[in-house]
Amino acid sequence: MNKKMTFYYRFTIMFCMAISSMGCGTIRYLFQAGKGQLELSNRSKPISDVIKDEYTDPDTKKLLSQVENIKKFGEAYGLKPTKNYTEYVKLNRPYAVWVVSACEALKFQSKEWSFPFFGSFTYLGWFNKENAENFAEELKKEGWDVNVRGAGAYSTIGWFRDAVLSSMFTHVKTDSAYGALVNVVLHESTHATLYLNDQAYFNESLASFVADYLTPTYLEKFFGKTSKEYNSYKESEVVGSRTNKVFLEAYSELEKLYKTSLSEDVKLRKKQEILKNVQDQLGFKREINNATLVQYRTYGVGQEEFSGILKSCEFNWQRFWRVMQKIQSSSFVKKHEENLGSVLVRFIEGSGCH
Repeated sequence: MNKKMTFYYRFTIMFCMAISSMGCGTIRYLFQAGKGQLELSNRSKPISDVIKDEYTDPDTKKLLSQVENIKKFGEAYGLKPTKNYTEYVKLNRPYAVWVVSACEALKFQSKEWSFPFFGSFTYLGWFNKENAENFAEELKKEGWDVNVRGAGAYSTIGWFRDAVLSSMFTHVKTDSAYGALVNVVLHESTHATLYLNDQAYFNESLASFVADYLTPTYLEKFFGKTSKEYNSYKESEVVGSRTNKVFLEAYSELEKLYKTSLSEDVKLRKKQEILKNVQDQLGFKREINNATLVQYRTYGVGQEEFSGILKSCEFNWQRFWRVMQKIQSSSFVKKHEENLGSVLVRFIEGSGCH
């Protein structure tokens, strides 16, 4: 059975087992997900063939030639060896998927979608931008704050073989493209190494910690600390840190506001003032709302605790991963637990790394 038929077989069985308990909206989502994934499978080509192809853009060839090195590098730091990223898909769109998330208007409580086998999620990825925007409009009519963002990559968490996508190559002709590619491959490879159902904050924050920590190490090793590739990435980190600081300050300010006894009208007015200030500081043109801030926070909690565990493991990544493997979904008080510190802190000292 070839890979395309294998995908169709696996998806059909999964869909038939789940369909009886699903609503129309969920069925619609699964159909588009299956169709989108099958399209990628149909269009994928071995990276080695793409590199040899005389019609492949030279800059793309250079980036693709790094993928095997990135994988081996990640494996040396404890990431799981997989057959992912051995193929390439050239997309005719800027993003792989458009991610839709929703949050209550006066509370940082995300909407969740549940699927048999996969667990629950606080966001959904759509392969078609128009479908994503239509879905977002439906959520807005229900009263949710909604965020739609493009994502250059995603992980199928081992269900299918993930390919390198052209959307992973941001600013392909610039020096910053290398750091971006390294980061996204390491991030998604972390998902393939450890993924907990119903714990979006843990999954995304762990992947961010690993990728952000190791990317400069990779660039220094293969390009040098004085290289344009290395320094371009470090410059992008400075910009990212500033954005992160502004978002976290707004999140904290709004969280305090929502807990006050002020009327809803007053809270909404003050909320808009705070968010307008964020937009002005960052120069963002698109709307910023609760869903924006929650999604941003999903990727950045627990960083001090992860760092503390790595330090307690004497920066031995094999030991770090042994500690991570001890953490289970049952370790958390609730689904999509935001307060990772309460779970992770117990592994920083004691027998965690021994």
